[in-house]
Amino acid sequence: MRIAYIAPYQGPTVVKRRPIVRNLSLAARVKIELIAELLQKSSHSLETLSQGEVIEQQFKFYPGFRELEPFHPDIPVYYAAAFPVRFVNGVWSNLNMLRLFKKRHRLAPFDLVIIYDLKLPQITCANYAIRKLGLPVILEYEDDVFADRWGKSDTTFRTRWQETAARKLLASVSGGFGCSPYLMAQMPPATPTLLLRGVVSSHIATSNGQANASRKNWVVFSGTLEGSQGEKQLVEAWEMLKLPDWELHIAGRGPIKDTLEKLAGNNRSIVFHGFLNKEENARLLCTAKIGMNPQDLSQIPGNTFPFKIIEYLAAGTHVITTPRGRLEQELDAGVSYIAHNSAESIAASLKQVIAERRYEKTVVDPALKTYGPAAVSKSLNILIEQAKAGPRN
Repeated sequence: MRIAYIAPYQGPTVVKRRPIVRNLSLAARVKIELIAELLQKSSHSLETLSQGEVIEQQFKFYPGFRELEPFHPDIPVYYAAAFPVRFVNGVWSNLNMLRLFKKRHRLAPFDLVIIYDLKLPQITCANYAIRKLGLPVILEYEDDVFADRWGKSDTTFRTRWQETAARKLLASVSGGFGCSPYLMAQMPPATPTLLLRGVVSSHIATSNGQANASRKNWVVFSGTLEGSQGEKQLVEAWEMLKLPDWELHIAGRGPIKDTLEKLAGNNRSIVFHGFLNKEENARLLCTAKIGMNPQDLSQIPGNTFPFKIIEYLAAGTHVITTPRGRLEQELDAGVSYIAHNSAESIAASLKQVIAERRYEKTVVDPALKTYGPAAVSKSLNILIEQAKAGPRN
């Protein structure tokens, strides 16, 4: 089956060519890559189509192109042209994503479309696929389109129009998978859905056998360094603790990377790794004892779920996190919760988890059973068959 994966993917070349650090999402990038690779291994043919969005307004034209450093040699990535001028950027992005989708479909027709979230370019392409091409469309739903993490909804005309279009599309898709039951419930009950909180890479699945006794006294944070994940408070908490023989390892990049390094100063127990590929990230996680996810609190705890929590659990670390919605019971045993992400709260939780040796409570097998490569591949293919067999709107 030939699949168009229409997603805001950000590969190495687009990061170099376009100013997208402020809207960089490493978790989205990794999850898109892992899902595409699993589908490709299941004998599907995929193309990833991305808007390569630029949110910094400027009078500059960015032509469309093909990714020069694809994550897989048999999965090409194409970016639409971008023109980030105020009042033009959104319309331009919609039209050019649709133009790119039409062009790739004319060259070799697609049999199915997967869209990542409900941004306007994805909605536009999905509606065309359903109404004009009669193709089944599956929604990968990761971020609530109707409310942000604080439970607030934008009231501008453009956002209201987008929400209306999103509601219509939610009622029209042939299937959906996403990170929380809350998001899946926004689709009609008859729509086939799959709860997919994360995807464990093969690198983690084959590297997590290290016994707790042989792991290092490392606390790890891996993700986009953008400010809402409690990164600053985590560094401040670490400075308060002054734990002997323990190290804090921070992996990732983003707009506040320099700020965090400055905040850490000359503290040699804080190690910055920068951006790591999947294999390097797996080695880091599988060496640590504790994984941190001190994100800002959400007023709707179930309207998103951090990909990194599943990675941490499958890698054999014990997770410290703010509440992110109800987790499966068999996975919840590997998690310690903090009520909020102040530096004091983070410090107190870390101190307790280490003193009580709670980091020895891990849930590797349940995490792999549900979100390992083999399990996810099987579940996705079942969903695709259900979507193909369902009625067309």
